[in-house]
Amino acid sequence: MAILTVRNVPDEVHRALRMRAAQHGRSTEAEVREILASAVKPEKRVRMGDALGAPCRKVGLTDEDIALSEHARDKTSAKPLSFG
Repeated sequence: MAILTVRNVPDEVHRALRMRAAQHGRSTEAEVREILASAVKPEKRVRMGDALGAPCRKVGLTDEDIALSEHARDKTSAKPLSFG
């Protein structure tokens, strides 16, 4: 795990961090970790399938459209190149 040092934290900010940590029953260090994690991690994880399907949904393609394109696709193997 990485170590992070934050210098020159104003006294009022440090005091507020300590109070917030006490309210949540954590150490100040644990509270800072929680604040940092919630600031940089997305609330909802983006799934790869959702990300790849988004452009299709944007133009109005349905699952049926995709199934039809899969059925019509040429599934024969490609012939290897010949350099001779």
